[in-house]
Amino acid sequence: MQGARLHIFYSGRVQGVGFRYTCRRIAMGFEVTGVVRNCYDGRVELIAEGRREELEAFRGAILESELGSFIRREDANWEEGSGEFTGFSIVS
Repeated sequence: MQGARLHIFYSGRVQGVGFRYTCRRIAMGFEVTGVVRNCYDGRVELIAEGRREELEAFRGAILESELGSFIRREDANWEEGSGEFTGFSIVS
């Protein structure tokens, strides 16, 4: 799956609240691949690839989930997909 890549850094109270696990659970409902990880500065990084429409829906589902109240800032960038991911996983 190539298509588009969505690269997001989430800020707020996004560590220690099940953020990564919820992102992975939400990803199962979409045709996306990628990773989510905690950053040393307290943010969470999400990289997802798929069709742009699917990625936009995935992004919206994260914001509308129980995670939405923990997010204070979302820094998102669109890039060209690389096809490097085979599923959606949590990495450290």
